[in-house]
Amino acid sequence: QVQLVESGGGLVPAGGSLRLSCKVSGRTSNTDTVAWFRQAPGKEREFVAGIFRSGGSTYYEDSVKGRFTMSRDNTKTTVYLQMNSLKTEDTAVYYCAADRRLILSSLRLPSQYDFWGRGTQVTVSS
Repeated sequence: QVQLVESGGGLVPAGGSLRLSCKVSGRTSNTDTVAWFRQAPGKEREFVAGIFRSGGSTYYEDSVKGRFTMSRDNTKTTVYLQMNSLKTEDTAVYYCAADRRLILSSLRLPSQYDFWGRGTQVTVSS
């Protein structure tokens, strides 16, 4: 089993920065691919960024490219999302997700991930 716990959310003014962390525990061999998703009120959960398979490429949703950076430590126990130049439209609950057998074409599909954290709230004020 795998446990994912997000932290680092909060209230920040537009233009500010936050760094989210996702602590991974349990059978980390089942977390080959990790990703960040977000869900705003009344909207569907959407892909933000993902690292496809250990040592693989990192992918970003178009609206966060150049502002957000996803990284993973070498021990595979912590995943980060550095968020800069935050906008009010970035306000959402941010979730960490992981899976073992994901294929690249499914990277952006939340239904394809087996493991999820409970989320951390990010609120960007104008």
